[in-house]
Amino acid sequence: MNIPGAAAERLAATYLQQQGLKLLECNYRSRFGEIDLIMQDDREIVFVEVRMRRNTMFGGAGASITPSKQRKLALTAEDYLTRHGYAACRFDAVLLESLDPRQLQWIRNAFEST
Repeated sequence: MNIPGAAAERLAATYLQQQGLKLLECNYRSRFGEIDLIMQDDREIVFVEVRMRRNTMFGGAGASITPSKQRKLALTAEDYLTRHGYAACRFDAVLLESLDPRQLQWIRNAFEST
């Protein structure tokens, strides 16, 4: 992982923990892909994709979570849920244009698994 990406993930994890979520895992990998953060919000497992884009020329951070990326995240989440016996989950996104926490955008239920 690159240094700005690691810093963005740490910033996102800290922010979400301040909002009451519990960090379960960072950079969970399966044969399908990787999930940046896995957190728990009450009884719900939250799979978090962290995206930082300094340049919005091609749509910014949110636009980089393509349908293909969403499918990979969903398959990786399914792998995690199966291994750990969880059922209820959601997919959130944390979008950053810089490492300034005031610029952080947290999108709950950013997309749904298909």
